Amino acid sequence: MLEKMRKALDAAVDAIGGQPREGQIAMAEAVANALSDRHHLLVQAGTGTGKSLAYLVPALVHGKKVLVATATLALQRQLVERDLPRIKGALEKELGRELTFAVYKGVGNYLCLQKMNSAEADPDGEVLLEIGTLEKDAKRLRAWAETPGVSGDRDDAPDVDRRVWYANSVSGRECLGKDDCAYGSQCFAVNAKAKAQTADVVVTNHTLLAIEIVDSHPILPERDAVILDEAHEFMDRTTQAVTEELTVARVERAAKMAKKHLPGKASDAFAKAADNFADALNDFATDVRNDPTKAGRLPELPAQLEAPIRKVKEASAAVVALINADSDVIDPDSMAERARVKGATNEVQQTATKMLKPSRHQVMWFEPTFSTLYLAPLSVSQVLRANLLTDTPVIATSATLSVGKSFDAIAKSIGFVVGGSDDEDSEDEFEAGEIDPANVQMLDVGSPFDFAKQGALYLPKHIPEPGRDGPSKEALTELAELIDAAGGRTLALFSSWRGVEMADEYLRKVLAELEIPIITQKRGDSVGTLVERFAKDPKSILLGTISLWQGIDVPGPSCTLVAIDRIPFPRPDEPVMSARAAEADAAGGSGFMQVSLPRAALLLAQGTGRLIRSVDDRGVVAILDSRIVTKRYGSVLLNSMPPFWRTSDGAVIRDSLKRLNKDYLEAGQ
Repeated sequence: MLEKMRKALDAAVDAIGGQPREGQIAMAEAVANALSDRHHLLVQAGTGTGKSLAYLVPALVHGKKVLVATATLALQRQLVERDLPRIKGALEKELGRELTFAVYKGVGNYLCLQKMNSAEADPDGEVLLEIGTLEKDAKRLRAWAETPGVSGDRDDAPDVDRRVWYANSVSGRECLGKDDCAYGSQCFAVNAKAKAQTADVVVTNHTLLAIEIVDSHPILPERDAVILDEAHEFMDRTTQAVTEELTVARVERAAKMAKKHLPGKASDAFAKAADNFADALNDFATDVRNDPTKAGRLPELPAQLEAPIRKVKEASAAVVALINADSDVIDPDSMAERARVKGATNEVQQTATKMLKPSRHQVMWFEPTFSTLYLAPLSVSQVLRANLLTDTPVIATSATLSVGKSFDAIAKSIGFVVGGSDDEDSEDEFEAGEIDPANVQMLDVGSPFDFAKQGALYLPKHIPEPGRDGPSKEALTELAELIDAAGGRTLALFSSWRGVEMADEYLRKVLAELEIPIITQKRGDSVGTLVERFAKDPKSILLGTISLWQGIDVPGPSCTLVAIDRIPFPRPDEPVMSARAAEADAAGGSGFMQVSLPRAALLLAQGTGRLIRSVDDRGVVAILDSRIVTKRYGSVLLNSMPPFWRTSDGAVIRDSLKRLNKDYLEAGQ
């Protein structure tokens, strides 16, 4: 198997015009062994390793169905639009058989032809009638949907207002299903799933996999193994996927749908309950805005919301029961409409039920800006262990999987049993065919980059510890001097919007006389567009927050300085992380060491990883937070980052940046 895999890997590398890499070969052999021996694998593969080929080639050689789940759309596209098509021909020749691959997403990512062609608009469609400016977008989307051969996939569709998309799509819960829908044979989601059922490799996203695992309900095709790429994000994506949300808009939408398609006492009662809930939640939101101490985590459901939510639960349950009892509807359109009503109403009823009786293993909080109640699990590791890790081999990979050179934190978060864990689930007996979550290999294959020669890590000691009011004057002054020395060419990462806004205001003043374009991220901005602008103009600087800390790939002269304003510890008022830390403290451990520090270390490793993206890159990472050198925990953070050459001498760093800028200018870059 290994010899066959090595030959196939050589053929794939030749097909993309690459060179053999030790780390890639080591990873590919480890993946091949995990697939053959049916054990789990955690593999950290630094930037430049070529990890996608290191797991795709063994998966295809293995000859069984493999599911690849990614956290980001960018990587998903890279796999299905670039990597797999480029190696397919070479591997087919090497293996002597046809190879197939497909992408599969949730139902809501595909147009619903039944909803688009329904004679009557539901509340989603009525929005388009009320806002005339959306009509043009709606016509463009319909024209595209009627074009032969289109995928119906949102990512391939014309760019339209999100309200237009929602008016022409449904969630999985609101879908009637292929057999009962008049458009079942033409359905974009059905056709995408059918293609995925027979493919050798299916590419999907963390969220869809997480929903399937937690609900124990098959959504994705059957598989013999699961590969989690960008695995450092999987726990958070799983938590987000199963977090319950209750909003006025969601309840009112379900009530309007019920009243339109099922007029009568039940829907009238639901509408009344929705109105009462809206009044109660808006009053509570006003209280929270007037008294910020009420914001954040809720130890229990607020008394003023309990009765309104109970009424919503009872009224929505009555509507669902009425739909279930009515079997006389046979018209396909009417059946589809009722399926949407049932799906939307059932979701409200289930969420309301959980809000009324949260368990001690959940955390509830209220977000006043959008008046939303949330309920999330404190931990997802046990359900991942039971419903994922015992079923199939799982290969989890990322450029950042270790914290202070240890895999334990990320492994435990995904559900693996490590280090003789005394977790009650670690002594479970496994039936024939199941896999022990403790049967896991952990491997770091390094990176082909010479970080100590290619980059420097600047750790200034003179800057005061950051406070809650954003970057200090000293930190902003240091940042401006570094940007001046670098001639722009800077990605500045901040842990809060406040930091971004303060830096923007300060830098526009002090750099006004220099020809350095400042690109500042704003809420709702497309990350891809910002990065394109930054990459095209080497003299520019890009200021941004958390969404720019990972997944940004800008090799070359545009990014020679990555500046980080502070260690990205979770905010004290972040509900889920603070609850997890409190639980660790209560159990006799340390919430800081077990929760906050690992989270900061992984994010810091991702942020510093934005600098060196190719063997030719040179530059500096500057961390403008003196705690990394003055606190004992600093060594854990430093050991989680690439091994750059380190210094606290600002003069040396500024001279290095000036020389690098001069070299690029002389080269016309």
